[in-house]
Amino acid sequence: MTFVAAALPRRRPPAGAFLCALLMLAAALLALLPASASAAALDLAGNWFRPTATLQQDRPFPPELRGLPAVERLPATGGRFWYVARVQVSTPGHYVLDFRNSSVIGNFRHHLYGAEGLTQVAEGGIRSRVENPYFLRHGRDFELDAGEYLLVTEVDSPFFLAQPEPYLAPQAHYRASIKPGNALTLACLGVFLGLGLYYASLAVARRRAVEGMYALFILGNLLYNGSALLVFPDLFGIRWFYLISVPILFSNIAYILFVRALLEIRRDNHPHLHRLSRILLMVLAMFVVAAAFRPNWSLELDRYGVGLFLLYGLGAGSVCALRGNPSARLYLVANIAFFMPGVTSITLLRLEGYEAFYVEHLGLLAVAIEVLLLALVLSYQFAQLHREKDEALVRAEENLRVAYTDALTGLPNRYALELAMAELPAAGSLTFVDLDGLKRYNDTFGHHRGDELIRLFAVSLAERLGEEATLHRLGGDEFAITAPDGDFVRVEALIGATAEGLRDSGFVFSGASYGSVRVLENPGKDELKQLADMRMYEHKRRRKLRDGLADGLTGTAP
Repeated sequence: MTFVAAALPRRRPPAGAFLCALLMLAAALLALLPASASAAALDLAGNWFRPTATLQQDRPFPPELRGLPAVERLPATGGRFWYVARVQVSTPGHYVLDFRNSSVIGNFRHHLYGAEGLTQVAEGGIRSRVENPYFLRHGRDFELDAGEYLLVTEVDSPFFLAQPEPYLAPQAHYRASIKPGNALTLACLGVFLGLGLYYASLAVARRRAVEGMYALFILGNLLYNGSALLVFPDLFGIRWFYLISVPILFSNIAYILFVRALLEIRRDNHPHLHRLSRILLMVLAMFVVAAAFRPNWSLELDRYGVGLFLLYGLGAGSVCALRGNPSARLYLVANIAFFMPGVTSITLLRLEGYEAFYVEHLGLLAVAIEVLLLALVLSYQFAQLHREKDEALVRAEENLRVAYTDALTGLPNRYALELAMAELPAAGSLTFVDLDGLKRYNDTFGHHRGDELIRLFAVSLAERLGEEATLHRLGGDEFAITAPDGDFVRVEALIGATAEGLRDSGFVFSGASYGSVRVLENPGKDELKQLADMRMYEHKRRRKLRDGLADGLTGTAP
């Protein structure tokens, strides 16, 4: 049924709308970023130190800090370190001490020394049970007079995402500066939660792997960002530090499976991509095992896993897009949009110029872009599936119509009669009709004239029968009528009127023989047809006999 498929509209992937959505999303999210706030923060020119073994359990008093080994940067695999800096406060007032670059800190303790020694102490961290005074932040309040202070900050963390660096800012400025970051955190996590639940429900309802793996990918990022950006510790008191790293180990695996399902990568159509995906899945599974033995390496393994699935996604998307896969083209746009901020977020150590924004925010933004654009890809793919289903239904309906319809007259055919007889009630009736004179018109005037006779008879009788009975063409000059109400007397009268109309239309040698039977007489389908056929031929025999007698009385040759 190629003509049916050609009649259906062809839709191209909505690349323009997709790119517009990408640009609007990027503009909306970038609008949240405030101008650099570094001018408002007090300068803390300090260094990180690694405590010696003899000082591991001691409180860091300034005299004991001399001679400690300096650390250029904190190792990603964590440890215990001290940050020492001097700060000059020119204006007395309320100040907040917090960390820039990253919020992934297990425990911290600030010691502030003035001219008279230790003045104030504050502690916290993701693992700490001390309540944060500022929502989703490690900020701690200090009341400071004008003068010079020495800051000694202890940090103890299983791993670090980026380089945490303490900074001091006036309280009023600090409160204003953290709002956009908090808004971004809650908005993106809300997107993750909503889309995660939606696609998890679709996965269960449709039993498709693509939605299930996508939901697992979103879940992993929801747990990671919710823990790293203090949402779970602040709102729910969940302080398991490895909730930051472990979910990503599994979401990386889910992403590879998602790409395979989305792009329909199988062993038969993309053997190389399928083989590569299996290798990557084995590597990522090894990362999970390695993290169980070396948990402080789990976040580093996350970084490698993200890099691997990004490269696989770009490669697989490019190959499938070149082979004409429309979903792959849209996926490639989404993956490219995620690639640069994604790579930056897993490699960046410092976010210069933004005290109140973390590297975690950049990663959150990257994943939010990816999640929303992939949702558009899945929506497009779902629309394509519905369109293909509609096309298939149209083709199936057309094939069914052709299979059960007579090509010459448009009437239901012999197969349709079988279905109609199965639905006939006990009070219904069946009438067989034989169109007389067809062979004479075919032989004398040609088959086109015989076809005209058949069509005229079919149209005329079907109109007369209306909805109370259905006319079927069995082939050649044979017809059948099913009447659910069983009023075959009316049916036979209409057949006679139709035959009379044919003769008035110029088919003077035409006529119709018929035989009727009620379903009650013999419920068996085959026996019912045989009985109707017998009565039809009996009617034909009587008609011929009657016509012969009439011709003899008038002296006309038959």
